[in-house]
Amino acid sequence: MSIPNDHFRQAIQHTPFHARLAALTQTEEWTVWNGCMAPRVLDKLSTEYFAVRSSCSVMDMSPMEKYRITGADAYRFLDRLLTRDLSALRPGRVTYVVWCNDEGKLIDDGTLFQFGDGDYRLCSQHHQFDWLMTSAMGFDVNIEVETHDVAALAVQGPTSYSVLTEAGIAGLEDLRPFGIANLSCQDFPVVVSRTGYTGDLGYEVWVSPENALPLWDAIFSVKSRYDVHAIGLSTLEMVRIEAGFIMPGFDFNTAESTVRANFDRSPYEVGLGWVVNLDKGQFTGRKALVAESKRPAKRRLTKITIEGNKPVGEAFIYNKKGGKLVGEIKCAVWSPILKANIALADIEYIGGALPKKLWARLDYQRELKWMSAWAECRPTNKPFYSPDHRSATPPSRL
Repeated sequence: MSIPNDHFRQAIQHTPFHARLAALTQTEEWTVWNGCMAPRVLDKLSTEYFAVRSSCSVMDMSPMEKYRITGADAYRFLDRLLTRDLSALRPGRVTYVVWCNDEGKLIDDGTLFQFGDGDYRLCSQHHQFDWLMTSAMGFDVNIEVETHDVAALAVQGPTSYSVLTEAGIAGLEDLRPFGIANLSCQDFPVVVSRTGYTGDLGYEVWVSPENALPLWDAIFSVKSRYDVHAIGLSTLEMVRIEAGFIMPGFDFNTAESTVRANFDRSPYEVGLGWVVNLDKGQFTGRKALVAESKRPAKRRLTKITIEGNKPVGEAFIYNKKGGKLVGEIKCAVWSPILKANIALADIEYIGGALPKKLWARLDYQRELKWMSAWAECRPTNKPFYSPDHRSATPPSRL
């Protein structure tokens, strides 16, 4: 790892892009993400949001946990660790994955990159090195933490393809969703994946830390021709809810952090049954998940639209007005592009099925006075927002 051995003397680290972010911020609204300073909002939330949905946004995603997994048993190890069948994954491709404990409860989710035979990168929200090393016992595999060895930018939005091409990254026209390409920006190498957490057209650009600022400067050099804005975590929270993407530790408790019994969740319970392949062979948690798949569903993390425009925060869900408490909202946002209150809610099933009627009790404050209101909720199985240009190959040059 390139981070200094005495890094513990500084409680909070700076990413390779910090100098540019610090120069841009108008708010000084920082938080800590995996031990690194990260902006919540740099300028105005509305400006940053519409950069994602209408033009091009740039977000520093360097603090994301990254693990390089190599060796003769790399595939066998990952196939044993992850719930998803990896037999169709090929070099130059990315796939979404989750992993569980022996009880079938979620440890974390992430993306798995395959660079070559026996050469993978696993990215996750939380620190997973201990779990990976424990799970690797008996396998001929090498696991290296490369969180601080690889800088990364998420370049997302309808004009992201045009911006990156104009910035000097050629060869993106044939890159399909979940594809990886080894390219160059000006005179230094970059790895570009057509991935993201916004539900829009977008890319993630991976680069060595010494080339981080040149990459940033190349992207922002096209600002005279394209509307490009740096964004923070608050904007990411809005757009990931619109896309229907979940966040471990926020929308559900991860198994290793849960203290109380039955407060953790399985992939089925958070709507991720589609990445569980029970017929692929043995993997950690399979026995428990097989048993769960045969029982009526008890609960699901459900996408809902809430009527009205009253602010939705932490709210309970009932099976009718004043009826039985059946769930609670985990995250919610007013979507500017959809003009709707949208949320993810953890809802208990009745008789193995989602209750036919769902109502939220909203408690909100107006001029220091607390008020309550009831709002009907409508469930959906589809992403709230999924534009056609997200998957177009090649993307339109705007």
